[in-house]
Amino acid sequence: MPLPSFKAYDIRGRIPDELNAELAYRIGRAYARVIQPTGPVAVGQDMRLTSAELAEAVTRGLNDEGVDTRSLGLCGTEIVYHAASLPGMGGGIMVTASHNPIDYNGMKLVREEAIPVSGDSGLRDIEHLAREADFSSSTGHGQDTSLDVMSSYVKRVLSLVDLTELKPLHLVVNAGNGAAGPAFDAIAEHLPFLITRIHHEPDGHFPNGIPNPLLPENRGVTADAVRAHGADMGIAWDGDYDRCFLFDHTGRFIEGYYLVGLLAEVMLAKYPGGMIIHDPRLTWNTIEQVTAAGGMPIMSKTGHAFIKERMRLEDAVYGGEMSAHHYFRDFACCDSGMIPWLLIAELMCKGHLNHLSPPGGGVRVVSDGITPLADLVNARMAAYPCSGEINFLVGSVPDTIARIEAHFTPKQPSIDRTDGLSMEFSTWRFNLRGSNTEPVIRLNVETRGDEGLMREKTQELSRLIGG
Repeated sequence: MPLPSFKAYDIRGRIPDELNAELAYRIGRAYARVIQPTGPVAVGQDMRLTSAELAEAVTRGLNDEGVDTRSLGLCGTEIVYHAASLPGMGGGIMVTASHNPIDYNGMKLVREEAIPVSGDSGLRDIEHLAREADFSSSTGHGQDTSLDVMSSYVKRVLSLVDLTELKPLHLVVNAGNGAAGPAFDAIAEHLPFLITRIHHEPDGHFPNGIPNPLLPENRGVTADAVRAHGADMGIAWDGDYDRCFLFDHTGRFIEGYYLVGLLAEVMLAKYPGGMIIHDPRLTWNTIEQVTAAGGMPIMSKTGHAFIKERMRLEDAVYGGEMSAHHYFRDFACCDSGMIPWLLIAELMCKGHLNHLSPPGGGVRVVSDGITPLADLVNARMAAYPCSGEINFLVGSVPDTIARIEAHFTPKQPSIDRTDGLSMEFSTWRFNLRGSNTEPVIRLNVETRGDEGLMREKTQELSRLIGG
């Protein structure tokens, strides 16, 4: 019987019935046998109350298989990615449940060079061994030592940014009592910014709620703080800060879709003519911005394992998903929650005039030489209004998708099946894709410059999905 904590890309489950120290130990031993690392494995942990115990158990499992480990202590997922990608390292395991409820925990696994371990690249084999293998005796004597990679991580992150361009922006940052605070502080030491910190200290009791800025009800505190302090930008992270979420100077939440195109422009200015990977859920704005900036847009199936694999295949400089995962070639093709806001801050400080200016004029640059984030995205939001991702609980994902396809096929749309079903018409398009773990369909709709049509089609599809 499959272990319920093993998902398509990682391990997540309720404590202690779906994930506990005993299973973590077995995962460590199974990882060692399946991955067979040729160097030490980095082990990190977030701030959840059970993370230290699980990290100790998975470390002990690795050591008992003869694998040396490097304990990173409290950190975010991208610190593990950084450590695992260093020369001589054999892989990495991050103990985290990111934005899941307080009684959950989990793990994200990578091999050497921070290459992901997912369902079709070893995770199913690890699950099988963790469930079935006999680990009654120790087969090795691996050693665990602590490793501090913060300084090399900060140096690597800042190397992607032109620090000479930065001006004294005022930032509001909300770590949500997750793991982002220490890493942000280490980076901020090198920056000329004025910082207002809220919910900054890591605290697994989550006194201010679960750190998940994707939930509208969790955005208000950051938005209010931006307005109250007159800040230039707000930044919020999820628990393990592999995603960041941005707010403009008015406190408006900026959909991740529009940041993909913006970050693509930034990276193409640094690497002219580069390849840009994007997901299929919302595409028109990204394709237009990438093409106008002289890059080549390439669509990939949604999911970090697919994006990273395609980036390596194409030697792409950047990959972006509308869900706020942003991947960088110079960061081992991994996702980071720190690099994106730094690049956007650099862009704001440059007074950048983007390739696709709004009709009647360019992007406004205010008197201190700072371009508001709002002015960098307003024209793009107007050009391609989108619904954002809407989830529907359905009886059967395949049957629902087939019914929607049959309804619209007579209108002769362009059809793409890279991930789920995408149907494209002259003035609007949509993508429908099923969840990997539950009977849920995810809908995204966008139009060419017509917000009313976007709302109309979103409502039509919502009715059709509901049957």
